[in-house]
Amino acid sequence: MKWVYIEDIHKYEGQEVELRGWLHNKRSSGRIKFLMIRDGTGFIQGVAAEKDTDDEGFALINDLNQEASIVVRGSVHREQRAPTGYELSVRSIEAIQNKEGYPISPKSHGVDFLLGNRHLWVRSSKQWAVLRIRAEVVRSVQEYLWEKGFLQLDAPIFTPAACEGTTTLFEVNYFGEPVYLSQSGQLYSEATALAFSRVYCFGPTFRAEKSKTRRHLTEFWQIEPEMAYAHLEDAMELAEGMVGNAIHRVLEKRKEELRTLDRDTTLLESTITPFPRIRYEEAVRRVNELGESMEYGDDFGAPQETVLAMSFDTPFMITHFPIDVKAFYMRKDSETGDTLSFDLLAPEGYGEIVGGGEREFDIKELEKSIESRELPMEAFQWYLDLRRFGSVPHAGFGLGIERLVAWICGIKHIRETIPFPRMLGRVYP
Repeated sequence: MKWVYIEDIHKYEGQEVELRGWLHNKRSSGRIKFLMIRDGTGFIQGVAAEKDTDDEGFALINDLNQEASIVVRGSVHREQRAPTGYELSVRSIEAIQNKEGYPISPKSHGVDFLLGNRHLWVRSSKQWAVLRIRAEVVRSVQEYLWEKGFLQLDAPIFTPAACEGTTTLFEVNYFGEPVYLSQSGQLYSEATALAFSRVYCFGPTFRAEKSKTRRHLTEFWQIEPEMAYAHLEDAMELAEGMVGNAIHRVLEKRKEELRTLDRDTTLLESTITPFPRIRYEEAVRRVNELGESMEYGDDFGAPQETVLAMSFDTPFMITHFPIDVKAFYMRKDSETGDTLSFDLLAPEGYGEIVGGGEREFDIKELEKSIESRELPMEAFQWYLDLRRFGSVPHAGFGLGIERLVAWICGIKHIRETIPFPRMLGRVYP
């Protein structure tokens, strides 16, 4: 008898198969017992009828506990009422391990309890769906870049200086010297872009933000493309192409997971590129009209992003931020003095999921920016070398995986979009 995965069960209609997985839950109705079986690739209902299931297996079902690891054998048949369209008529069942007292019972639990048991919470159907969608998004954005000719060349985690500001750094003792956990791999990707033209890095980044909002983690994952001989428009087009492709990929490949989450996919299905674009000053005006206070020169906080993102039914971009709002490396528009930058925001109140723009490639202008922000010039000598030797216009961005996944899944807090979230006050498990 062939061992198969639930996600492939449609290929075996009318055949005898073996499933290896876990008991998600069970119920009984007279001489028939219903088992919800999961194996990591999906969920399926097993129907054990007393007349069809061997005596030992039928008796065992009464003793099986939630999350018992089991091997089930039976025949596959079509059932339109089932979530996957198929059921398993159980012929035999054996328990590999059957421990009682599984902590996460079907009753309601508080968030702190669930986060403290995250290693088990990831087995639940909705968390399974979210993380399967996350994996699809990660695969989609990487394949999109590879198809565009980008190479993956990852950046280090330990860095000697700040990239996104000095107030959110995690300092680490590195053999007696202070170094920092990376806020972004961008600076290093600028170096590899001048060697390979089109590159990206993908990995964890860290921000010591003392924030408890639904949009913040202290450790999160970014994919950061960088392109030589590129400008603001090039970066914007690449970003909207990546996001649009990821949305349609999930709609195509992860329909069952979206159904599990009860996600209304109307807006996702209607997402088309190019996305709407507004300049920073227009965005500030809209925020105030929508009832949130904001002055020109302020950065967007969570309340401002939320009301603005609620006013759109598609992803959209804000461009040309003031220089004090953006990082030291952002290039200025020669006519307005604003930065050649953009943020891409998701609708439905989700806010920023991408930030990027053109990088300053003139060494004198970059030195002025480093000095004006009182950053340590000696720590950026290698970065300035990129402007001394073969400097060219270049651009890129960072896409936050968790924020994009949160919007696609329609969940409010990004802590559920990463297997093991790191937040203010939480590093367990």
